[in-house]
Amino acid sequence: MTDSIPITRRNVSPERADGIRARLRGAETLTDQPDASRIAVTSDAASLFALLSDPAVHTPIYTLPRPLTEASTVAFIQQHLEEREAGTGLLFVRAADDGRVLGYSDVQVWPDLAAGELGGALHPSQHAKGQGTCGAIASFNWMFEALDLDLLCETASLENIPTQRMLDGLGFARMGEIESVRPDGTSRRSLVWEMTREDWRARHGGGQKRS
Repeated sequence: MTDSIPITRRNVSPERADGIRARLRGAETLTDQPDASRIAVTSDAASLFALLSDPAVHTPIYTLPRPLTEASTVAFIQQHLEEREAGTGLLFVRAADDGRVLGYSDVQVWPDLAAGELGGALHPSQHAKGQGTCGAIASFNWMFEALDLDLLCETASLENIPTQRMLDGLGFARMGEIESVRPDGTSRRSLVWEMTREDWRARHGGGQKRS
């Protein structure tokens, strides 16, 4: 998460923000589908590190720890568990039957703005199967409806053409460029997109009902 996003900022009431934080604290899975990703725990570190070690996975992503080691992956998971308790972030993993992590999702939320961001990646073996876009649609819908968000803000590197095409195809509005800062202090230029809940529902349906 960076101070440069979201571009659109509309504060919600303290009560609404507290409700969003409570929803994050209670989250166990990303979507309610049978094969939904679950909250990452520190015992997932070795398998998650194996996934992230692949340059095809980690190269486009600026939010991952640097240097990337099993120890820093443990810290990455622990940081997100602390964010979950604070009601500001969640880390999910998608695990195969043999325990291998085939993908992860990083949810970051600004409760005071009812806004959030979704990051993550799939193992290369899961590419070109339509799972990335289908999973993103389900995840975006879940963030709007289950977390009660009004706005999603997404970023991608200038070279990350697949993500750019996906976000454009889903109807996210391009908002320009920002300087994204990595955990080690280095930076990169990122494109920014936003989508409101109203526009999402108009394009993709009403989604889940809020509880």
